[in-house]
Amino acid sequence: MQVKSRHHLRSDEVAAIQEAVADGLDVDVDGDAFELVELEDTAVDLVLVDGRPLVFYVEAEPFLTVRGANALAPSAGVVTVDAGAISFVSDGADVMRPGIVEADAGIAEGDLVVVAEETHGKALAVGRALTDGDAMVGNSGKVVSSIHHVGDELYQFTA
Repeated sequence: MQVKSRHHLRSDEVAAIQEAVADGLDVDVDGDAFELVELEDTAVDLVLVDGRPLVFYVEAEPFLTVRGANALAPSAGVVTVDAGAISFVSDGADVMRPGIVEADAGIAEGDLVVVAEETHGKALAVGRALTDGDAMVGNSGKVVSSIHHVGDELYQFTA
């Protein structure tokens, strides 16, 4: 990933990020320095919080990266998958109903979500919900479209 530009965010931009992430995931993103990193050849921009890649923009919407979700442990907007789904989700596969053991009932179709594994609660991916949270558990069908996952270029980004 090539960096196109980097600049520190204004306090109102930081407040908008903090509010959006708090509303969607029930976590506080605190830090002394918020830096926007615009990336070439990708649809996302990254926000470094005290030098750590914790937030990214998906279609102008701020959300936690996988690293951010693991650092801040969201309590809302989470879809939990079983052990059988871990390798697929970690490789960037979309999330299918049979692999889901639990989903936040507050998730609405179109929301960004964190996909976590059930044993340790570690985040594996970030995706877009294709259905409401209360309809995610079941026998068949795709319910989360993967956007960012463990091991992808965004995950491997270093400041």
